[in-house]
Amino acid sequence: MLQAAAFYVLAAVAIVSAFMVVAARNPVRSVLFLILAFFSGAGLFVLLGAEFLAMILVIVYVGAVAVLFLFVVMMLDIDFAELRQGFLSYLPLGGLVALIMAIELAMIGSLWATSETASAALRSPTPEGVSNVAALGAILYDEYVLYFQLAGLVLLVAMIGAIVLTLRHREGVKRQDIGKQVRRTREESVEVVDVKRGEGIG
Repeated sequence: MLQAAAFYVLAAVAIVSAFMVVAARNPVRSVLFLILAFFSGAGLFVLLGAEFLAMILVIVYVGAVAVLFLFVVMMLDIDFAELRQGFLSYLPLGGLVALIMAIELAMIGSLWATSETASAALRSPTPEGVSNVAALGAILYDEYVLYFQLAGLVLLVAMIGAIVLTLRHREGVKRQDIGKQVRRTREESVEVVDVKRGEGIG
């Protein structure tokens, strides 16, 4: 009974927070609601017995990503009056996207409820005497290691692409040229100066 009450409270807080993330006109408040939604999601993971995922959600998303969002939003020079203008013009398109997503979720939920393999999938995959962290690690690095490596490769490509897209070359900015450094000779790098006693180089 207590677990069910905690589930409904956390789920309600997560839904309301997620709605306020997109409904709040102040970006700082949106980020704060995002942090609250992450915390509520972590609580739901704890109720499901997935402590590792809850810990990752709090440490990575709340401790790093959301706080980074908050710093970036607070550092940007945002004109809040301009943000409020034309906000309602996006409402029809946003409502259409939300309706399509709701229909898709309903379809997935109905298929999941009527599936013959749903009951087997709902059983805990954790063997007896093994923590969910060890079970998750064994699944990731034994059965799905190729997909895990591919996900890491995709993230690496995305990171390199973001750096290339945001890189700007400006005049007068000193940058490191690794190729030029590798090709340099001893004569270009070393200058032998005969310094007389009592006199400086200059």
